[in-house]
Amino acid sequence: MRIKVKYKKLGKHQAWGLADSAGFVEIDERLKGKKALEILVHECLHLLFTEASEEEIVKKSVTLTNTLWHEKYRRIDDKEGQRLQDGSL
Repeated sequence: MRIKVKYKKLGKHQAWGLADSAGFVEIDERLKGKKALEILVHECLHLLFTEASEEEIVKKSVTLTNTLWHEKYRRIDDKEGQRLQDGSL
């Protein structure tokens, strides 16, 4: 599954992020740093675990965000060189 992400202002939706069943995620473009990562992870988890409750998604997204942030994940390098575990780039 390829999740497509779009960044735009979501103020009129009163949301930081949205996910739809077609595999699209929208993230408020004004988010930065750790909060942007949290909301991206959160919305992706909604698509991957459609039966999970909002409470479960919040707990998992915060855990993943804190782990990735602690491991120094940052949006810096967009070079695609190493393949992922499924063989994709």
